Amino acid sequence: MREPVTSMSGLPGKIPEYIVVEGPMGVGKSSLASRLAKRLNADILFEQPQENPFLERFYKSREKYALPTQLHFLFQRVQQMKSMKQRDLFRSAVVGDFLLEKDRLFAQLNLEADELALYEQIYRHLSPELPRPDLVIYLQAPVAVLLKRIRRRGIVSEQDIHGDYLRSLCDIYSQFFHSYSRSPLLVVNAESINYVDNAEDFDMLLEHILRIKSGRHYFNPLSRQDLWK
Repeated sequence: MREPVTSMSGLPGKIPEYIVVEGPMGVGKSSLASRLAKRLNADILFEQPQENPFLERFYKSREKYALPTQLHFLFQRVQQMKSMKQRDLFRSAVVGDFLLEKDRLFAQLNLEADELALYEQIYRHLSPELPRPDLVIYLQAPVAVLLKRIRRRGIVSEQDIHGDYLRSLCDIYSQFFHSYSRSPLLVVNAESINYVDNAEDFDMLLEHILRIKSGRHYFNPLSRQDLWK
């Protein structure tokens, strides 16, 4: 943990050295991670889907391009984790928008049995050492909300994503985090909070984050009609 900071209501809190924001696509993890990094003066460690040359083709033909897409992400994320391990941990905090463990979730969802066996063999060979986050923030939202946000942000490669795929993705995330205990965990209902455009909502969530020291916690703000329009 880093030096104490003052939360929005004047309550003291500590900045975790390494925060990870996770959740299915469209839930707003990169947006929240960006705001957290800016507010906490932290470095960022974001996944880089735009650098994966197979991703757009994967969304058009999952069976054909699942393996090269997954392997590209695996190599990319392992390299990012190595860079994370080598950095000066006393320079600043780090906020990321992915856990390396989630790579295996996507592999289990998208790969055929023989492809998954090959993927697991490569994963074991790489033997990635995973830095332990001081806090993981898991964002959840209904599939209809995720689809709406994906359509609104307009990334070309994502426009072929279907609700069934997102539903399966949400299910596998839910199963993973149901038993997750490697780091303190905050589960956030991201349907009814606008931490991107609403400073009050962001400050409310940040105050909650700064209180967490261990264990599993939930943040479920009351629904408001003006969010995420």
